[in-house]
Amino acid sequence: MACTAVVLCVTGLLGGTAATAHAEARRSPAADPVRPADAEARHLDEVRKKIDALYRKAEQATDAYNAAKEQVDVQQKEIVQLARTIDTTQQKLSALKRQAGALASAQYRGGGLPAEAKLMLNADPAGFLDNATLARKGQLAAKRVVSQLAHLKGDLQRYSDSATDRWEKLEANRKKKESAQRDIKKQIDEAKQLESRLAAKEKDRLKKLEDAQAFREQQKWLDSGILKDISNKASADGKKAISYATAQIGKDYVWGAEGPDTFDCSGLTLRSWQAAGRTIPRTSQEQWRQLPRVDLKDMRPGDLIIYFSDASHVGMYLGGGAIVHAPRPGRQVTITGAGSMPILGVVRPDGDAGDDGAAHTRR
Repeated sequence: MACTAVVLCVTGLLGGTAATAHAEARRSPAADPVRPADAEARHLDEVRKKIDALYRKAEQATDAYNAAKEQVDVQQKEIVQLARTIDTTQQKLSALKRQAGALASAQYRGGGLPAEAKLMLNADPAGFLDNATLARKGQLAAKRVVSQLAHLKGDLQRYSDSATDRWEKLEANRKKKESAQRDIKKQIDEAKQLESRLAAKEKDRLKKLEDAQAFREQQKWLDSGILKDISNKASADGKKAISYATAQIGKDYVWGAEGPDTFDCSGLTLRSWQAAGRTIPRTSQEQWRQLPRVDLKDMRPGDLIIYFSDASHVGMYLGGGAIVHAPRPGRQVTITGAGSMPILGVVRPDGDAGDDGAAHTRR
């Protein structure tokens, strides 16, 4: 029933708001006296395209930022673990060095004579045999100490080399993260400057143009008859993910955000599926790369639709031809048409491609 309610809500949004925006964009000058002149309309459309392009670049940089941030977090943990391992190994090495020193001191106190010579100088047969046993044990113990020393020294060197390699990668990813952060800020600031130059009425018309464009793309997708082949129901976990995602509607998009108050596109899908008890990759590109893929015709509510050829955007399918997603800076988590952007493919967080979702890995 909850899913049905969501679909009905989506249908209302897609058939109402978007359709109204599309209709307003197509009204004749006579029907709408406040419609801008053709030149102004072309100007606004150019502005819309520039803003879209800038936010697309910001989204690409956001994905790069998220990926670098994730790598930084992983590598920092690895370096900490390696440091602990190195410390433990050094302690073992120090203990073995003390043991080797004790063996050397014992040999010095014995006059430095080889064990074989001592055996030959012992006239007592029983003492000879005792010394032979002790000498053999001593030789084996010394060999073990020397072998362990060499092994631990090798381990220590490998751990040190690994720590150096991890540190270099950490620094490289930090630089990538900082570069992506600067790129994001640059693109967003430029887009905001473009929008800030518009008057209030122009901003309103710009929003309607965006809605009209999304509506046209969605209508083309629906006209292809795609929904005739999509009739699958959400899994139990899919319903939980949808419930979380739709509860975030109206919250602001903020790049790099994972909730609970703000989200970027993949931050929303990450948290939604975590709420359903599943752990998925952080970025839309990694979600596309790592999660099981399904055919569009086999899509079901809760699946993630990956957009654009570089997999830089993601939304969650709700059913009825709609998705919930975090669009871009300056916008809020919302419901829109699943076909309003170029679809790269579909992934399923709670199942293997081509099955009913029964096979999966829990957190």
